[in-house]
Amino acid sequence: MRLESERIFLRPLCELDATIILESTMDQEIRYMTGTKSIFSLDQIIKHIEHINNDESRYDFAICLKESDEMIGELSILDIDEDNKKAGFRISMAAISLTGKGDGTEAIKIVLQFVFEQLQLNRLQLEVFSHNTRGIRAYEKIGFVKEGVLRQSLYIDNTYSDEIIMAILKSDYK
Repeated sequence: MRLESERIFLRPLCELDATIILESTMDQEIRYMTGTKSIFSLDQIIKHIEHINNDESRYDFAICLKESDEMIGELSILDIDEDNKKAGFRISMAAISLTGKGDGTEAIKIVLQFVFEQLQLNRLQLEVFSHNTRGIRAYEKIGFVKEGVLRQSLYIDNTYSDEIIMAILKSDYK
């Protein structure tokens, strides 16, 4: 499955993406923004990709530039609950230098169309840490609404951060 827009496309993650994902998990700023504390090996990431590609409750995509086929990030629609017509969402660019260019926003717009029009879900939810102000602004701009706060949910770099729960409904999307 390939989902496209003007500048980017989404394709399923594959084993060849493992090196790029590993590098992004070592980027200190990406680790901070995503609240990642664990250290991963290439083998763990390869096994993770194998596992998620066999999990029918999720879709995992590489975010790629059309002009070069370069993978610039990844995203997941996860914990799909067909009975309640909802799912979780996460996105991460491969490096901070790749943020602020609109590619993540474009990828989310592709995902929203897929989630609400093809999967026929009603709700897409994400969690974002309060120190990720750029991410929060981007989610709000697309239509995600803050619904709750888990106060001081993350302790990283000797500081507490809140975990903000945001969601977009099919009615918000339309």
